[in-house]
Amino acid sequence: QVQLVESGGGLVQAGGSLRLSCAASGRLLKSNLMGWHRQAPGKQRELVASITSGGLTNYADSAKGRFTISRDNTKNMVYLQMNSLKPEDTAVYYCLLNQFTGRDYWGQGTQVTVSS
Repeated sequence: QVQLVESGGGLVQAGGSLRLSCAASGRLLKSNLMGWHRQAPGKQRELVASITSGGLTNYADSAKGRFTISRDNTKNMVYLQMNSLKPEDTAVYYCLLNQFTGRDYWGQGTQVTVSS
């Protein structure tokens, strides 16, 4: 059993910053990928950023230059630092864990709202 719990969402004005956190617990493997996806009202869920256990990162074009994904392997946590937030970033943000075993694990999501 794997559990993911997100935190750090909230309401922020355009141009502000937030840091999202995701804590993973359960049967965790050393080699894995963790990431963040988001889903806005009326939109499809989309990749924001991902990071492997080795530190390789990938970003959506909309996130490049503004968002930074990082992880702490000793704490089994992944973070998403979001700067220069825009109203278009408003969405529910979900934490993802993939351990290359044929299954994705998702957190319950945390709401990010950016006001104009």
